[in-house]
Amino acid sequence: MDTDLSKYTKGNYSVGKNKIVQLLWYMVNHTVFMSAFFVSKGLKRFLLRLFGAKVGKCVVIKPCVNIKFPWRLSVGENSWIGEGVWIDNLDNIIIGKNCCISQGVLLETGSHNYKSPDFKLITAPITIHDGAWICAKSVVLPKTEIGKNVVLSASSVIQGNTEEGFIYRGNPAIAIKKREQ
Repeated sequence: MDTDLSKYTKGNYSVGKNKIVQLLWYMVNHTVFMSAFFVSKGLKRFLLRLFGAKVGKCVVIKPCVNIKFPWRLSVGENSWIGEGVWIDNLDNIIIGKNCCISQGVLLETGSHNYKSPDFKLITAPITIHDGAWICAKSVVLPKTEIGKNVVLSASSVIQGNTEEGFIYRGNPAIAIKKREQ
């Protein structure tokens, strides 16, 4: 089968907001969130809420973070999002309380149907439960649920569900041991 990108289709996918809201968000995202300058954490939380995100108290968002669609994002209180994180949320992403999303992490909710000649867009949500730590340069793929207090080791790639309280490592990531408290 040959892929023909001229026949690409998004299927029934919708961004969920009108073009003006999208344009305003792109401008805010590029000037405030993706900036290397340290912008007030409070201002970042305010702007995310203004564009429809659910953001808890004391959320820390470092510089150079790219958030595709804030209206599809929920971040629980006391969670941290590190430098260079890319939240590519074509679908919903839920980050629980007291989570650490370390530098350079990619949270990816979209992909394509490789069996389809029109390369149809496929999306699925990501849920990261309370106390999880997604270590630097890791990739979390669509249709993934990270259990409570899970650690995903640096540069790991995961898709699917994890068992609560374990450390996962590798590509594909597998449970290597129980997380000790």
